[in-house]
Amino acid sequence: MGLLRRLFGDGSPDGFTGTLEKDETVIAHTAVQGGHLVVTSLGLWVPGPRCIGWHLVSKVKWEGALRVVEAVEASAEGPVVLLEDLPAQRFAVDDPRRVLRAISQRVEGSIRHRERVESPGVWILQRKIPGQDGVVWQARGDAGVDLESVREAVAPFAARLAG
Repeated sequence: MGLLRRLFGDGSPDGFTGTLEKDETVIAHTAVQGGHLVVTSLGLWVPGPRCIGWHLVSKVKWEGALRVVEAVEASAEGPVVLLEDLPAQRFAVDDPRRVLRAISQRVEGSIRHRERVESPGVWILQRKIPGQDGVVWQARGDAGVDLESVREAVAPFAARLAG
């Protein structure tokens, strides 16, 4: 642990029980039912506590509560990781502006390239994985698009990447 972190703390809120990585920096935080949302350089900490890396945050939106959609790596098509969205998590937040802005900036900042396959409705993204060198190619379907349809839509793109 660095001297500054020992002297001044790590910036996490009182009562936060997560263990930050050595170089992880707290950017914003807010209390929510069951704990805290903590925005860091490496990801979004949700109650549990559990950290979701920025490359696995599919969507974030304000809908009277902060709505966060996390993706899981379901499969691969060559060099492209196929993602599936988990059910949205909702967090009641008194003032979402700072946290929502920080989350949105980091999610968008992780994206290096994006393209769309309109039919069946698939996004192909090149994303930076926080705390690691390099990038990953990912694909995720719109709501209702099954994994096999995502695989078929991504296959030509993955073949071009594989060379």
